[in-house]
Amino acid sequence: MRTRHHWARRSEQLDPARDSHEISLHVSAYDFPWDNLQALSFALFRTYAVPSIGRLLDDTQEFTGRVQKRYDDTGLLLEEVQRHGLGSSRGRSAVRRINQMHAMYDISNDDFRYVLATFVVVPKRWIDDFGFRKMTPHEIAATTNYYLELGRHMNIKNLPEDFAGFERLLDDYEREHFAFDPGGRRVADSTLDLMTTFPPNSHAPTWLVKRFAFSLMDEPLLRAFHYPIPTRFERAFFLGAMRLRARLLSLFPARSEPKWVSAYGYYRTYPAGYEIDHLGTFPGGAGCPVHRATLEPGEAVS
Repeated sequence: MRTRHHWARRSEQLDPARDSHEISLHVSAYDFPWDNLQALSFALFRTYAVPSIGRLLDDTQEFTGRVQKRYDDTGLLLEEVQRHGLGSSRGRSAVRRINQMHAMYDISNDDFRYVLATFVVVPKRWIDDFGFRKMTPHEIAATTNYYLELGRHMNIKNLPEDFAGFERLLDDYEREHFAFDPGGRRVADSTLDLMTTFPPNSHAPTWLVKRFAFSLMDEPLLRAFHYPIPTRFERAFFLGAMRLRARLLSLFPARSEPKWVSAYGYYRTYPAGYEIDHLGTFPGGAGCPVHRATLEPGEAVS
């Protein structure tokens, strides 16, 4: 039986640059699979509060008209990269599909940098707050390197060099750009509605699930969406429940097999399986207003 800190100790024996993918799997698939799923979901959710992002996503109608499919496509493409690595054929195919979708829209490099920063920073903050232990400096460096490599494959320019740089980027960008936008609010509402259908949330009243979600959000995010600010009692109750969960998990042995996001039953669009090249949106498809007809040089890096 592996002791609770087995994977952290195993990661310490690896190099955070050379072995960034393996270490990131120790974090995301062995020690914190559920936490990583929730953190990445909240990371994407934060981006809707930037009007240039939330408005674009609303314009596509993907997050309001076909939110389950859009959620599944995003999650499956990211999991393909995470699971198989950027050096694998499946990982390269997933990144190519991501780049093809992004190339259909006029997205600024600054917005791309910010979205990548949420992937780097939000999971670390979530795990530190709600995980059974905090991430180690070794793990932080490795996961930062993993997303840096993903960013390079997406041809994102002027990326920070380390976690501290990504943290400054995220905080500064949100301070400058968070604002209410009706389209961003619609995308946020639709995403929250979908979240209430996932188990175990589906067994609780919808209003209670949403109050729980609000209690996990910081005030700048809530104010950007014009969402209600939770009471001190609500925050204390829900955050206390999360920390109780963490203490209970600390008593379990380390996971011996990886647990992937697709195992949670949240992805429901493709019960018979899927082809990577068929995921996502395509030019001329429903809900896919094409703002840019062709790929620019470097935008389909594989």
